[in-house]
Amino acid sequence: MKRSYIRTAWAGMLVASMALLGACGSTNSGGVTDTKADKGLAVVGDNVTYDPNHLVNEGKPITLQYYTWYPDTDGAVAAFEEYKKIHPNVTIKIVNVAWEDYFTKLPMLMKGKNGPAIFGVHNSYDEVLRPYFEPYDIPVADLEKDYVGVEAHVVDGKVGYIDAAINTGNIYYNKTLWKEAGLTEDDIPTTWDEFRDVAIKLTKKDGDTITQCGFNMNGDAFYSSAFEGMNYQKGELLFAKDGKSANYDNKTTEENLQWMVDLYQKDKVCSTDFGTDGDKSFGNGQTAMLYRWGYFEGDLKTKYKNVDYGMFATPTWSEDTPFAYDRYNGESTIGINKNASDDQKAVAQDIVKFLLADDTYVKTVSENMNSFPAKNSLADDNDLAKMAIFDLIKPRVDRLIWPGAMPATVENTAKKVFQNVFNNGMSVKDAVAEGQKTMQSDLEKSSFESAESQYKYYDELK
Repeated sequence: MKRSYIRTAWAGMLVASMALLGACGSTNSGGVTDTKADKGLAVVGDNVTYDPNHLVNEGKPITLQYYTWYPDTDGAVAAFEEYKKIHPNVTIKIVNVAWEDYFTKLPMLMKGKNGPAIFGVHNSYDEVLRPYFEPYDIPVADLEKDYVGVEAHVVDGKVGYIDAAINTGNIYYNKTLWKEAGLTEDDIPTTWDEFRDVAIKLTKKDGDTITQCGFNMNGDAFYSSAFEGMNYQKGELLFAKDGKSANYDNKTTEENLQWMVDLYQKDKVCSTDFGTDGDKSFGNGQTAMLYRWGYFEGDLKTKYKNVDYGMFATPTWSEDTPFAYDRYNGESTIGINKNASDDQKAVAQDIVKFLLADDTYVKTVSENMNSFPAKNSLADDNDLAKMAIFDLIKPRVDRLIWPGAMPATVENTAKKVFQNVFNNGMSVKDAVAEGQKTMQSDLEKSSFESAESQYKYYDELK
């Protein structure tokens, strides 16, 4: 699979060019005229198919802008290069906008005629982007046959984006520290009780001072994600039956948070005094285990190259199959701007159909984001199977739940709860009760409705 990435050095040029690229309407410059409808290429895809043997925009040159916040690793960029080989009259200009600015600048541009025809999507900003989605011109039934989790993205019988790949949490462990503690692969825990015992063995102390954390929960990257999966394992949903109210203040949340508190205060596998950056602590060889999602493997390969690490699936509360192993989240496919010109939207629809029928896009997203492909036909792909995370998620993918594009308050409030308990001395009960009030207040200002009821095993809770 050939890849083509935009170099970081281009970023300044791309941002500077935003004002020069003009309106999102058709731009007939920079391309060539294509007169060859029959490309001599095979139709690709299973249910969502793409026949490359046709002219796009009648073969006339056309330019589309694509906005993204991560051009170097955006799987769409590689797929665009493959698309342009088939349709040389199409030019796709990549515009890099920093994450911090992306979801404020992009909606403002798309209100008028100066926005991009196609754009990167992150589902945490679904409510911000939703007003500008042009629905995919692909039957939902075909998408559902080819991709996991499509039904949760359907609005009024159509979709504005789906998942190209999915990810969830796993345990990263330092193999060197593991061996020093006398542990082998046979000691990889499958239950949280076994995990606790292993964390104790991996902890080192000098008197009462912890010099090596067996399991590090410090920082914002742990509790806000982990509590969701731990609750789901016990059959506790994140949202009430109405799909709109928070279900945070309950015995399950309190039990699970207290279990974490005991790890620090009773078992002393780590301490909040050890530092706030668990990632850096792991990278420096001072922490033996972390709970993180797929993105962290990319960080390890770029920031902490000397760490000999491994991964294993997140433990469960018992050996029985849980209601769900964890929450998953998707790497969203690209969006089409409904306010783009008709000719640009027609080309954008053609691009989307190619991206979803061909394998280049999904495979590149999966590899770049250390994620499991949402495309069913790639569940046994030999290239993707080489990724460590692949074998961890594959046996569990059927038992991962997506609550929908939930508002940021769920995770942001959970971070505050963790800080109140671990850093500010608030009781678990009081912190959880306060967290419920904050989440609920924020959710009442949102149009969000949970997708939990669409989970395959939802009826097990009845």
